[in-house]
Amino acid sequence: MPPKKVKSKGRKLTTTQRAKRQQDEDEKRLREEEEVRLQAEKEEHIRLERERKQKELERLESKDRERRGHELDQLRRLLENNQTAAIKWKTDAVEKAEWERYMNCGALPDPTVLQDVNRYISSWRDDPEVNITLVLKQCNLALQLLEEVELVLRDITDPRRGQYYQESLLELLELIHAKHLLTNEEILKEASENVDTETGNMQTVVKDENITLCLWANLRKSPRFKGFNFEEAGLDFKLPKQLAVRDVAVRILHTRYDHLSLLARMAHPRMHTPGHRYLSGGAIMNNALKSAASVQSRESSAEPAEGRSSQIQTQMEALNAEGELTSPLPLTTIDCGERVQVVDLMQYTPLGGVFHYNLFHLPPQVHKVNGWEIRQLLDHGLQNFPYPMEMSNLDENKALASPPVGVSVTLPDWVVFLETPKVARWDAAADQWRMDGITDVSYEEAEDKISFNMDAFHAFVLMQDTYANLPFQSWELRPLGQDSALFTINGALIDLSITIQGNQCMLQSEQTKGLSHVRGKWMSSPVLQKAMLNAGVNITVNEFTDKYVSTCGKDPLTEHAAYEQMALFASACAFAWSKWNAKCGAEHLVMQACEHHSAAPVPEGSWSLYQLGAQRSQKLEVTEKSDGYSPDLYPGSEFHSTFIHMLQDDMSIEGIAKTRESDYLFVDTVQSLLCATRPLM
Repeated sequence: MPPKKVKSKGRKLTTTQRAKRQQDEDEKRLREEEEVRLQAEKEEHIRLERERKQKELERLESKDRERRGHELDQLRRLLENNQTAAIKWKTDAVEKAEWERYMNCGALPDPTVLQDVNRYISSWRDDPEVNITLVLKQCNLALQLLEEVELVLRDITDPRRGQYYQESLLELLELIHAKHLLTNEEILKEASENVDTETGNMQTVVKDENITLCLWANLRKSPRFKGFNFEEAGLDFKLPKQLAVRDVAVRILHTRYDHLSLLARMAHPRMHTPGHRYLSGGAIMNNALKSAASVQSRESSAEPAEGRSSQIQTQMEALNAEGELTSPLPLTTIDCGERVQVVDLMQYTPLGGVFHYNLFHLPPQVHKVNGWEIRQLLDHGLQNFPYPMEMSNLDENKALASPPVGVSVTLPDWVVFLETPKVARWDAAADQWRMDGITDVSYEEAEDKISFNMDAFHAFVLMQDTYANLPFQSWELRPLGQDSALFTINGALIDLSITIQGNQCMLQSEQTKGLSHVRGKWMSSPVLQKAMLNAGVNITVNEFTDKYVSTCGKDPLTEHAAYEQMALFASACAFAWSKWNAKCGAEHLVMQACEHHSAAPVPEGSWSLYQLGAQRSQKLEVTEKSDGYSPDLYPGSEFHSTFIHMLQDDMSIEGIAKTRESDYLFVDTVQSLLCATRPLM
């Protein structure tokens, strides 16, 4: 039987349908060919554009190289002329001050003549005066001499000569301390003659511009005595019961100065070699000129401190990173199995002076018999009362035999605590501040009062993180007129502005508490920086800063060269932070800048972005509002070997003329302020 025929399921295409299909295929092929052609044209266009840009870049680089020598020479002359004039002015000012001191023939010896200083110390040591009013005047003179000797010592390079000066300085420190003890003893000897009828004890407060002395003598010896509040001094103390029934006296001597931190730095010196991010003031100046051209109490001891380093570091020196610095001490060490918290004086700054908290044996009092006054004479001065007390006769299983001693302090009104203060006590045996042995710390912010207990009687200080206001959130330097500018810093915790006029600076801040003695007062840049530091508002940077604060880590020579040139043009140009400065790498700097001639704020649309490097500067196409950073050159702009020549491309003749008329003291002041604060870092 033959197979059945199977009908085809498909159907034949008509002629029209076949033609349509062919047309579609042809059109698709044409489209693909067109896309290939367009892609090829696009790639060719990109290649040609790249070649054009490369040729343009090479042309601009060639042009930059041709004028590089001229631009660098011009910058070098500007910098050297300003620096030479500034150095001469400073030298003349020092000589004038020395001459005026000589002509005034004051009560103090010449600090540069060590024999005269030692003669002064010997004469004062032999002076029997114990009247506190007169002795405090003598102490204030000695404090002036101490500061001057410290300044002389800082500049001494000969180790042997420095050792002699340091020994004299230590003698002066210890003599001031001894004189205070003599006057305190004299007051306590007369305690029974000055009994307070209400308390039955003797208490007194003595003040001058440098100290506040609070003395309390336990005459009543009441077991119910808890403590006493020196209201006018903002200080009070609490005593354990076993001390309330003893012949003791309490002293809280608050000094506005801090010589103990000075002793700590002297006792723990270490020569320091600046790291790669270190930007010093004087040492780098000559290098930067080249780079801009080619790259662009011891409380109880009176023994001499033998074997100590001849270099004394003040906190201002350390934070300005000038000279040799003490290295940070470890915060925590182990001593005899106990945790010892040693204060790192690079991380923390003592504020508000030192509080010497002492417990003394009460000196023998006068007894009157038949019209006679009888007093037991001792062959020694004030003696410390030992505390914690001996426990040999006590049952160790009983409650703590020597409970901690309490003290409360109203924060000094001449300092700003941006955070809760930390408390440190003095370790006289090791000449260092420690944070262990302090318990039950309570801070009442509304009353500006801090209370705590200590295991014994110690000198103590209030401390703050040195870098609490870092890093800067933003900054701006804008001109207010010829040789006048406003430097604004938005810090991590407090905002402030510094007005610069010639070689003088004035702090402005909405923060009023603690800054009344600094705000609105004209002073030189170094003096202002020191005053701000002592007031608790630190804005200066040193080579240890990046250990404690997140920084951009810029090349110091490039950074310094930028500050030099910003200072040259600060009378006519405004400069401000850029978020891209943190994205452009360590070898580059990015900031906003523009010409500005009004005291009013810079209009928002006036800023341009500039990138600075070791070899050249350029204007950027990217803006602060761009999605990402790009180093592409701004269309129509050129490369320059210096920042100032880059700025000049967009400046008016009037603006350029203003920069050439800038006073060298104004330029020097702006530069020193920028180098101290390092806003680009």
